[in-house]
Amino acid sequence: LLEDGRGKFDRGEPILDGPTVPTTLPSNADGFVIAAPISAGGVDLTATCVSMGNPHAVIFVDDLEAIDFEKLGPLLESHPVFPAKCNIEFVQVLSRTHLKMKVWERGAGPTLACGTGACALLVAAVLEGRSERSATVTLPGGDLFIEWEESTNRCMMTGPALRVFAGEYMPEGKQ
Repeated sequence: LLEDGRGKFDRGEPILDGPTVPTTLPSNADGFVIAAPISAGGVDLTATCVSMGNPHAVIFVDDLEAIDFEKLGPLLESHPVFPAKCNIEFVQVLSRTHLKMKVWERGAGPTLACGTGACALLVAAVLEGRSERSATVTLPGGDLFIEWEESTNRCMMTGPALRVFAGEYMPEGKQ
């Protein structure tokens, strides 16, 4: 926890090898899936795929509000190129240090935030030359600050940290 009440969390190293993500989308010579073509619901898009321990497909759009999120999210989540299904991030680049996203989470649908998704989208933005290695990511639930550290290859996530529950564990038979 930081002195200002925010938390800074190490989200680990991104996995960029396409088959490990897993996806069958075409990869480059390094095995990375960067801006690979994908179609869903009659819409042609490109996706950059990153795993942060769970699969993500990051799709950059010009206008986040103009996409048919409710239609494309589930179609892409269960697209045949994602054998384990996939989290889908739609991202609008506001500047090289500010990205805005909507996420369709695998098995859950639209959510207010996704920490691994925010990390995955920053990695994808760097790989596509759209962002610096640290940026603010605006999600429906609020802002996160994401850093992809070049020296360690690890993603760090900083954001609000609030106590939402307190309790006491009492093992069975000890009550």
